[in-house]
Amino acid sequence: MLPSLLVYGLINSVTLALTALGFSLTYGISRVANFAHGALYVLAGFSAWFFLNRFHLNYYLAALLAVVLISLTGAAIYRFALIRVRGMPLLEIIVTFALGTAALEALRYFGFLGSHYSLPPLFRGSVNLYGVPVDAQRIALVVIGGLLVFTLWLFTHHTRIGLAFRAIAQDEQAAMMLGIDSDVMAALSLAVGAALVGLAAIVVLPLGYIATESGSNILVSAIAVCILGGLESTAGVIVASLLIGYTQILTVAYLGPHYQMIVALLAILITLILKPSGLFGKQKELEERV
Repeated sequence: MLPSLLVYGLINSVTLALTALGFSLTYGISRVANFAHGALYVLAGFSAWFFLNRFHLNYYLAALLAVVLISLTGAAIYRFALIRVRGMPLLEIIVTFALGTAALEALRYFGFLGSHYSLPPLFRGSVNLYGVPVDAQRIALVVIGGLLVFTLWLFTHHTRIGLAFRAIAQDEQAAMMLGIDSDVMAALSLAVGAALVGLAAIVVLPLGYIATESGSNILVSAIAVCILGGLESTAGVIVASLLIGYTQILTVAYLGPHYQMIVALLAILITLILKPSGLFGKQKELEERV
């Protein structure tokens, strides 16, 4: 049983990291908590399904178009809504949550319900890892997750836009004095964050089916990972994903699957009580503020 827990714990952890990276990146750069994150995940899945089944496009082309569409949606959320409430955290949360809820309700209204909406696996077949059968899609998920983290590091350290992202995240006023447009960077951060969660949807959703109610679960999981690891820390996202991912697998194995989401909620609660800045966060703790 131990090999199974280790293998599927890793897969669950990488899944959590994939779905949380976009939320963390957006907040780390623009300080916007995008509560439409879960809705963008679901919209990416339905977009890929639509391109695949209605336009009969090649699967990889359909997936690419879905990610691009969701990325543009993220930028549009900032350009037409968030830009008006930038710097007011409560209103940013309300606006993004309202937009995400409206999108999910629109999907329900137009009949996008039920388990018959699903994406085929990107890769087929299975392998045995230490006697544990694992399908190729889950193997690909872990590989893609690792490559994505490495690509993000290269992007933020060796590209002009990535360096501008880091400058805005470290000191927005100084970056603006150097000619970096804060609003452009914020819109791009929403676009990149949306593209990341869209890519996560393309990789993860073939393991199940596309459901509108999964949007809230993805949002809660992403928030739990980011709060535990530190809202602006990629390293924190990875460590927190491993902690929560393996804890969830152990919970499912010994208590049952219906307790899995409680792990994420407890992670949020315990972290906010004991260390509100998270494991790798840089926000001031209470004793530093008083």
